[in-house]
Amino acid sequence: MSLLDYFKTKKKPSTAATAKERLQIIVAHQRGERDAPDYFPQMKQEIIEVIRKYVKVGADQVSVQLDQNDDNLSVLELNVTLPEQS
Repeated sequence: MSLLDYFKTKKKPSTAATAKERLQIIVAHQRGERDAPDYFPQMKQEIIEVIRKYVKVGADQVSVQLDQNDDNLSVLELNVTLPEQS
């Protein structure tokens, strides 16, 4: 790698490519919610409330997803971004 290669302009992704990627994420998220049971939104809210009893986290710091396979197997995935302790 030469020194001149460092100064060459780097190509940014196009606006259309960025929009397409974001749309794919939204569609994948909505597909996951569509197959969820009727009680899932309430259960998700209750899980967040229980976590908030013990740790100060915002709703955007907690992610709850339900993955269902064809083998009648359901996996509840919970991701919590915990605050740093000082």
